Amino acid sequence: MVVVTGQSKVSGNPDDAMSSSDAEDDFQEPATPTATQAGQALPLLPQQFPEVVPLNVGGMYFTTRLSTLRRYEDTMLAAMFSGRHYIPTDAEGRYFIDRDGTYFGDILNFLRSGDLPPRERVRAVYKEAQYYSIGPLLDNLEDIQPLKGEKVRQAFLGLMPYYKDHLERIIEIAKLRAMQRKARFAKLKVCVFKEEMPITPYECPHFNSLRFERSESETKLFEHHCEVDVSFGPWEAVADVYDLLHCIVTDLSDRGITVDHQCIGVCDKHLINHYYCKRPIYEFKITWW
Repeated sequence: MVVVTGQSKVSGNPDDAMSSSDAEDDFQEPATPTATQAGQALPLLPQQFPEVVPLNVGGMYFTTRLSTLRRYEDTMLAAMFSGRHYIPTDAEGRYFIDRDGTYFGDILNFLRSGDLPPRERVRAVYKEAQYYSIGPLLDNLEDIQPLKGEKVRQAFLGLMPYYKDHLERIIEIAKLRAMQRKARFAKLKVCVFKEEMPITPYECPHFNSLRFERSESETKLFEHHCEVDVSFGPWEAVADVYDLLHCIVTDLSDRGITVDHQCIGVCDKHLINHYYCKRPIYEFKITWW
């Protein structure tokens, strides 16, 4: 280590003197650290939180213990109030979370004592629990209605090929027809059928017997597309046509779409010999305003 104790006298001999560039290379003044460099060199100390924490969640005020927010380690709230992250405060000194606080009280009640929300708020609280990554609350909510029933319903809909695509097609067709006609509503035909094989009114076959009695080549003779806008089916489950219709109407309604439906007959397309399609056809009426 070299310590400079004084300023060297500059010699008058130009041959012995160092050039200015050489001097600058050997003796450079340390640069004044920038704010970024200072931040890197001196990291902020961990943020300290009081034992009783005042909160402002999207303009709604709450007060809770710090230990409540840290109840479960693998949650966003535990990470936020771990001291590793900076949480801004409002003008009153409350720690601010930029999130709708409508259901935050339900989140706190679970963290405090394991209380679950009433049924009418389960879906909304589930969404908040997903945001805050509160796994134990998610598990509890999934085991009660209506989420438990929704898991069963989704298992059934998993048997439906292109179910969500068909819902989108219903919406797009109805919107296009209403706009073309400048009308308040639009109608379209939807086929919902559970059995793949057709029958006639004069037959009473056992369940799935037609399917097993026909060869692959014979089966192809019955393949066709009903003259409808959208077609759902077939599927193999106890749930019947009316159950699927309920799912379709429910999912459309959840998207704010008003829909009515009624059976207007069956597909009478002749296939082979005395066999006709006989798949039920429903008229869907989508009202836009």
